[in-house]
Amino acid sequence: MKRKDDRSCCTAENDSSCKVESIISVDERGQMVLPKDLRAKMEIEAGDKLVLTSWEKEGKVCCITLIKAEELVDMMKDKLGPVIMDVL
Repeated sequence: MKRKDDRSCCTAENDSSCKVESIISVDERGQMVLPKDLRAKMEIEAGDKLVLTSWEKEGKVCCITLIKAEELVDMMKDKLGPVIMDVL
């Protein structure tokens, strides 16, 4: 899925912001449920792949983020495409 401007939503040059979407619970099996309205807003459907990224501070994970796998692929193409073209 490409965006209108052909860039990922997760790039620094976009006017994006971070906000709390919801509070979710982890059950005894370690599973979490993404709220239906958030799944709809992100166009997440059954079978979609999500990439979990984490940030560490002082050796402890302090933040995790979910990114649609296709968005991450697009981000990597945007960043590495010019480098690969320079190498070739």
